[in-house]
Amino acid sequence: MTSGVRAQAETTGGHDTLTGIALKIVSVAVFVGMQTCIKAAGDVPAGQIVFFRSLFAIFPIIAFLAFKRQLATAFVTKRPFNHVARGIVGVGAMGLGFFALTRLPLPEAITLNYAQPLLVVVFSSIFLGETIRVYRWSAVAVGLIGVLIISWPELTLLNSGEGLDDQEVLGVVAVLVAAAISAVAMLLVRNLVQTEKTATIVLWFSSTASVLSLLTLPFGWQSLTQMQAALLVLAGFCGGLGQILMTAAYRHAEASVVAPFEYTSMILGVVVGYFVFGDVTSLSTLVGGVIVVAAGIFIIWRERQLGLERTRTRKAALPQG
Repeated sequence: MTSGVRAQAETTGGHDTLTGIALKIVSVAVFVGMQTCIKAAGDVPAGQIVFFRSLFAIFPIIAFLAFKRQLATAFVTKRPFNHVARGIVGVGAMGLGFFALTRLPLPEAITLNYAQPLLVVVFSSIFLGETIRVYRWSAVAVGLIGVLIISWPELTLLNSGEGLDDQEVLGVVAVLVAAAISAVAMLLVRNLVQTEKTATIVLWFSSTASVLSLLTLPFGWQSLTQMQAALLVLAGFCGGLGQILMTAAYRHAEASVVAPFEYTSMILGVVVGYFVFGDVTSLSTLVGGVIVVAAGIFIIWRERQLGLERTRTRKAALPQG
């Protein structure tokens, strides 16, 4: 009887893990769809893109919370200023990321953003005083070398005399600064999750970002064609839906299992970039991307090993009997 129950539990656990992985992959595909819509909309001011992305993301999130009967308390918080601070930082990262997306090939824009989890490790050490051991520092160093390999061809255009690609240089700089600011935003989220529900954090961020992005109106919003407006509205819905799917993925499986599947976005980015925008991925992007992905997966694997060690230590410390 006991062995049957154990077998059933193992089967259910395996099923949950596969569900979590599937949800993560679908969420990544939806987010790539969001980025594709934004890039297809053309040269739209970054603040205007942030507004559409933030405002229309709220609708699927609210619908989901209403379905779960969690809407009544979703906005309730005792830390509004923390949410606003996270919103200000997040809007900066989002705006720069969207600016880069309109100026870089899709695969490069996606792959360069992988610098963010590496920078989270660095900033956790600097700002939170977390102990970072040699393994993780080594992985960060290797990952940043990968980022340099991806960005170097564009950055060296500054010295090549080819003025045609100055916008790509700006795109590379923007996406790397966005990754750094986004890493700071992740630290703020780490602080918020200690007391706030996921729905509260997401709704406060989307609402704050919608309001803050309106402040960019005087800096040159433009009239949109029907196609541009439709693409940006769809990008917003994809953003909200992707957030729901990603949250559900982490509920079904451990973060260390699900997180590496974030890197499937590089494959999707290469495919969509080629077939939709005619972007041919450079060798430097592929090589650098593989290095960055390997570094990220190593950090995730290392975190999992440390987590297992801590669990074994706690169990060993429990009184036996």
